[in-house]
Amino acid sequence: MLIRLSDIDGGASTNISYDLGLVVTHQNYGYRGVIVAVDPVCMAGDTWYKTNKTQPNRDQPWYHVLVHDSGGLSTYVAQSNLKQDVSGQAINHPRLGCYFTKLENGRYGLKENHNIGACSI
Repeated sequence: MLIRLSDIDGGASTNISYDLGLVVTHQNYGYRGVIVAVDPVCMAGDTWYKTNKTQPNRDQPWYHVLVHDSGGLSTYVAQSNLKQDVSGQAINHPRLGCYFTKLENGRYGLKENHNIGACSI
């Protein structure tokens, strides 16, 4: 299920900087991708977190990102490791069409009924 900034209630939403469909770049590794979901804090288990190459603060928003030119990979990234991509270039990912319409001004439009069907994060 995709979560938008407007879908989150309570104080946690105030520190979420990026919304669904935004094209981003990982600040450490340089790959590009598009945000398909956001968690107000890291929801991954301790085992996954401890095996992560870096351990950014868990108490910040974490994003599910479809990775450009990865053959279909997605990743889970802390907000502190992301920045908005300013290249204006499209993302190449096989599941892109499940969630989004066209790219405009660095952001993909959400498809109607994006929560229904075979696409999952």
